[in-house]
Amino acid sequence: MASQTEPAPPVGTAVTLEPLVRRVLADNPSAFTLHGTQTYLVGAGSDVAVIDPGPDEAEHIDALIAAIGDARVVAICCTHTHRDHSPAAAPLKQRTGAPIIGCAALNLESIGPRGDAPFDPTYTPDRVLADGERLTGDGWTLTAVATPGHTSNHLCFALEESGALFTGDHVMGWSTTVVIPPDGDMGQYMASMDLLHQREDTVYYPAHGAPVTNTRQLVRGMIGHRRQRERQILRQLQEGPKPIPEMVTAMYKGLDSRLVGAAGMSVLAHLTDLARRGEVISTDDTWSLTN
Repeated sequence: MASQTEPAPPVGTAVTLEPLVRRVLADNPSAFTLHGTQTYLVGAGSDVAVIDPGPDEAEHIDALIAAIGDARVVAICCTHTHRDHSPAAAPLKQRTGAPIIGCAALNLESIGPRGDAPFDPTYTPDRVLADGERLTGDGWTLTAVATPGHTSNHLCFALEESGALFTGDHVMGWSTTVVIPPDGDMGQYMASMDLLHQREDTVYYPAHGAPVTNTRQLVRGMIGHRRQRERQILRQLQEGPKPIPEMVTAMYKGLDSRLVGAAGMSVLAHLTDLARRGEVISTDDTWSLTN
């Protein structure tokens, strides 16, 4: 499922999205990051917060420092600890003196489809935010919104003054979110999506891709998409026991070959959730219905 797209923003240039929000794109495009990781600067007064500082690349960090200018950095906030989101936190802290505040540390070995290990082992927060905790600055307030699923430590950040929500990798307009077990959890992801659907955020600012203005409509569509995938899996298994690669071939027609592994992990996430609910079982990498 892909929908809202925009031309590639300029790399390393601060773009104003609304009075309190600027965006700086890192030069790390890929099949998983689209044009790259988008770092957000929140605040237009004497201080700012940095959300998802991005990869540890000198050019990107220099671009952030230039965009920050004379403002004081109150907090370096991370939505989660994949390597395209948090590694710049430590060097940015060294250069600004700002604390790293946000999600909990999480460093697991990956069994996922990426070529690199996705979790950032360098991430060391000075303060971990719980759901509902707030950060304040000159004219801005950020509230942590716990959204586990993509990762168990995933947070979104709500900008109270404008109704914006910084969604990290939880919601993106250009693509569905990859959920990779064992840390990624489809049941938690769906519960977090239900939570967002109950909110009244006016715009989503994802870490990858264009801002999303039809927030509840997009979330509703993504929930429906995931439920449709679940039904597809159950229909596949009604034909008889199958391994995941066979199901992926049948379910994802015309899929970019670079994303086949990620699709397999998403199918595994659905199957793991279905197994938890007692609807499927696995034997020697082959899945079947329980009855």
